[in-house]
Amino acid sequence: MRYGELEALNGLDLQIEKGEFFAFLGPNAAGKTTTIKLLTGLLRPTSGFAKICGFDIQENPLEAKRRIGYIPDVAEFYDKLTPLEFMGFIADLFEVDASDTKKRTPELFERFALNNYSRQRIENLSHGTRQRLAIASALLHEPEVIIIDEPMVGLDPRNARVVKEDLKARSDAGTTIFLSTHLLNVAEELADRVGIINHGKLVKIGTVDEILAEGERDAGLESIFLSMTEDEALTE
Repeated sequence: MRYGELEALNGLDLQIEKGEFFAFLGPNAAGKTTTIKLLTGLLRPTSGFAKICGFDIQENPLEAKRRIGYIPDVAEFYDKLTPLEFMGFIADLFEVDASDTKKRTPELFERFALNNYSRQRIENLSHGTRQRLAIASALLHEPEVIIIDEPMVGLDPRNARVVKEDLKARSDAGTTIFLSTHLLNVAEELADRVGIINHGKLVKIGTVDEILAEGERDAGLESIFLSMTEDEALTE
């Protein structure tokens, strides 16, 4: 992916298996958000392709996108709606059956502590509450693939734990998770595999144990990550 003369991604080649929890790590401006925008169809690649469950995101966007639950780092809403109304809007977009919407919405509101805010306008909600609503709405249609950009932003420790447990349970049940995060402890705790990107190139990929085994004795994931991206830190 190029932005004019800037090569944001260079030869990125990834295959994430069904039910895999994949953590995508990298410093600022490494190409993580560009990758997510390509996977979700928000950008068209300069060359190459991205497929979701076998569907090319550019050639078959509706088939690909109906299988995705996307959770951005800063979600946008129709602020005059209430969370209940917003969930209804999302259900209509993804053609979720009314009976399923009626069943799943209270379950998600209970899980992510949204019941007390269900009839307030979204414009009056805190950042953390809005983030929990973004997560709940992305899960309403029970996507096969969940793509997440920094899901813990604005969440207190209790709600962060609920989100981590929910995502891990979904992965164990067969949902594919693609998580971009700066929180290395989250990646180390949850991920089946980790990919590290720097300057638009994938510099390391493997399980946490495999990556740790290649580092210095007793070095943690943080130390290995910093050693692989230290040139970026020196230039910022």
